[in-house]
Amino acid sequence: MCGRFYLLDLFGLIMRFKLKLSPKIKPRYNIAPTQDIVAVINDGGYRVVHFRWGLIPFWSKKIVSGMINARAETVEKKPSFKHSLQSKRCLIPANGFYEWKKEGNRKKPHRIFLKDETAFSFAGLWDSWISPKGESINSCTIITTSANALIEPIHNRMPVILSEDAEKVWLNKNADIATLKGMLNPYPPELMKSHEISTTVNNPRNDSPEVLNPL
Repeated sequence: MCGRFYLLDLFGLIMRFKLKLSPKIKPRYNIAPTQDIVAVINDGGYRVVHFRWGLIPFWSKKIVSGMINARAETVEKKPSFKHSLQSKRCLIPANGFYEWKKEGNRKKPHRIFLKDETAFSFAGLWDSWISPKGESINSCTIITTSANALIEPIHNRMPVILSEDAEKVWLNKNADIATLKGMLNPYPPELMKSHEISTTVNNPRNDSPEVLNPL
C-alpha cells in the first residue's frame, strides 16, 4: 500500500507540463491520508489542483474513509474506481514515500525514493462528491501494484510510479483501458533507493526535514 509520502518540489512537472502555480506550494515531509494534497489533472489543459487524499465516489451517500489506495489488479472492476479510471485520472507528485517493515512486534519505517532524488508521479484517480447539503469535495486515491525487488523485503505492495513518457498518456483523455492497465506495473528497482528512518515519521504532525534522515 501507500499510506504516507513526501513532496519537496514540482520543478520537473512544471517544466514538462508548463504548469502555473499560485500560490506557491510548500515542501511537505509527512503527508498523510485525509489531508489535502497536490495533483495534476487534464480538463482541457494541464493544471494543478488540491484533492483530499482518500477517494469518495460520486455516488456515495456519505463521506467514506479508507480508500487511499486502489489495487491495479482490480481497479477497472471496482465500483469505487472504474468510473474514475475511465474519465478522472490524475498525477500525484512526490519525491518519495514511506513504508514500514514488520520485524517481530515492531514496524520499522523506511524512506523510498529515486536514486537521483528527483520528483516523480504516482498514478492517481479522483472524483467529485456532493454532500446532501450541497458541499463539493474533490478527492483522490493512489493506485498500488505488487512490490519490486527493492521494496518486497519491506512490504508486498508499492505505489504505481509513472515514467515521464507515461505521465502524458495517463492524462490523455482518449487513452483506452487496456493501455492504461498496461502502465500499472512495479517501477524498476535499479532506479530506486531506500533506507531506514526514525519512528518520528509515525506521527504525521512531525512534518519537517528531519523525518527524511537515515538512521
